[in-house]
This record gives sequence, C-alpha cells and structure tokens, in this order.
Amino acid sequence: MTLVRSTSMSGNTNTDILIAGAVAAFSVDLLVYPLDTIKTRIQSPDYRRLYFNAATNSVNKQALFRGLYQGLGSVIIATLPSSGAFFTTYEGVKSLLSNHNPTLGGSTSLLPQPIIHSAASSVAELVSCAILTPAEVIKQNAQMVDTSSGSKGSATLQTLARFRSNPLALWRGYTALAGRNLPFTALQFPMFERLKTSIKQYRDDKNIRTNTLLENGMITAVSAGTAGSIAAVVTTPVDVVKTRIMLAAAQDAPKNKDSPDATTKKTSKGSDGMVDALGKSIKSGKKGLVSAVGNVGKPSSKTSALTIGKNIIAEHGVKGLFRGGALRAVWTMLGSGLYLGVYESGRVWLARRRGKDIDEEDIL
Repeated sequence: MTLVRSTSMSGNTNTDILIAGAVAAFSVDLLVYPLDTIKTRIQSPDYRRLYFNAATNSVNKQALFRGLYQGLGSVIIATLPSSGAFFTTYEGVKSLLSNHNPTLGGSTSLLPQPIIHSAASSVAELVSCAILTPAEVIKQNAQMVDTSSGSKGSATLQTLARFRSNPLALWRGYTALAGRNLPFTALQFPMFERLKTSIKQYRDDKNIRTNTLLENGMITAVSAGTAGSIAAVVTTPVDVVKTRIMLAAAQDAPKNKDSPDATTKKTSKGSDGMVDALGKSIKSGKKGLVSAVGNVGKPSSKTSALTIGKNIIAEHGVKGLFRGGALRAVWTMLGSGLYLGVYESGRVWLARRRGKDIDEEDIL
C-alpha cells in the first residue's frame, strides 16, 4: 500500500501512526483476504489441475472457494509490524527530505513534493517488504493447501512444516514482492494525488465541502481505491510472477519426514505410495514427491523472474501474465481504499482525542 501527501506529523506520535496503521491493516485482512486467496489460486500453475473440472469444462467452485481464510494468521502477525514500519519509515523519510529540501529561488524547491513522496514510499516499501515477505510466502502456500481430505493440522502449520529445515527459503520472494510493490507505488501515487485534488476542488466549487473527518476519509478511500485498482491491473504480470516464485519456495525447502509431503498411505493393493494434494496415490520413485501446492515439474524459486515470465507466455500466451487481473483490481480497490481511509481517519482521531489537531493540509 502507498501512503502519500501527509506533509507533517503534526499532532501525531509514533504510537498514533503504529496503532492507526495496525488497525487499517487488520481491517483490510479480515474483509478482503478471501479475494486474495482466490486470486492466488487462479494465478497458480496448478489452477487447472486443482480447481478446474475437465470433464464438464467448468471451474470446480467447491474446491476454489474452500478455505478462503487459510494462512490468515501468519499475515495478521506480520502485517501489523510491517504496516507500522511502513508508515513510520514513510513519515520519517518524508520529513527528512522535506526539511532538507533547498530552494532554487523564491518558493521553488529543488525536489517537488511528488518526488519526495515517491522516494519516501519506496524506502518504506523496502523496509515493509523485508518484514512481510515470510508471511506472504507462508500465506500463498497455505492458500493452496487442500484440506478436504481431512489432513492433520491447519494449512498454516502444514506450510510451516515445509520450511522447518530451511527457514531462509521464506525470504526468497523478497525481490519479487518489492519488484511488484515499487512500480505499483510509483503508478498509484500520481493518480491518487490527482484524483484527491480534483474531488476536493469539485466539492469546493459546488460549495458542499464540509472538511469533516468522515468526508476526508471518504475522499481518501475513493481516490486511493480508484488509483490502486488501475495500478493493480497494470502490474498484474509482476504479481503473477511473484505468486509463482513464492509458491515454488516451498518446493525448494528440504522435506521433513513428518511434513505433509512425506505422508504415505497404503494403496488398495497394499503397496506404499506418495499422496498428492488431491489425495491420489502416486508410485514412489516414479513421479517423485508431490507437494500440497503441486510442485512436480515446476521451476525452482531460484529461477529468474524473466524466465518464469517467458514460461508463462509460452504456456498460456500473454494473457497468462494477466491472470487474476480483474479480481486483483477489485481486491486492491477495496483494500487500498479501506487501508488508507481507515489509517488517515484513525491517526486524525487519535490526535484529536489528545486535544491535538491536524490542519487540513496535513490530511492525505
């Protein structure tokens, strides 16, 4: 998510920012997480195998919509500190750049405000992604776990078991996550700023502007949601590649004998076989181990993003890079609007609760 336009932290403490950011992130996770799960499954290389019924040539809705909150716990745990880190880093870098921004004569500054906001957002994203990446890897792999066969433990615990012997694999998606969020930030920012200014100007011209906390929060939400949805569609190819890399991270993690991937069961003839995500027995030594996310034959998470992109185009055409784009646009419109709207309203409310106030120009 991208925060823009707050020219100072007047009336706000770091605690205010952390609390407001945490509440905003928690609200988004609870409300739009199911859409994110569906998007991950659609973008997965195993979409047709796990969620498509070839016999009827239709989507297996029961499988696609099962367990939509799988992996939520890991995201909530990591999102709260990552969100707080984003906002505090953003505000700190923005304040630093603004206070040391020389003028070229008159009132013209060397660095325009959009550049300052973009730079601060980029630094904040890099810090936030370092905290969020492990949770994203766990989340996306947990979203793909098939729990219909009565497997033991939650999807999150099953996924964590895969990384027990190689926890560093949880950070292999950092570059992909940052590579998606940085261009998203750069695209969302100017559109958000322009939309917000235009809406405020329109309401001023119609003499219907009230400048209340609710109104400013709604303007922020609508502007951020609209800009975010457009940026989401444009950056969908990067998001698809990121999803493939994060799902492949579980494949690279060494397998534990007690992990879900090592589960064995007796076949009807009494021979031992490996069990895949759909509960089907596979002869040991032929197809090898099949993970809960269906990683047989899939590229390693160490494979370059460019190579993965080329493979997607070769298999599905250019449209394969935009798989889940429409759903991601809806998810981002709701998430981005709610995220920034709740954050802004929360930090202003917290400041006013202590008898402080924030000027209108300090509001997003």
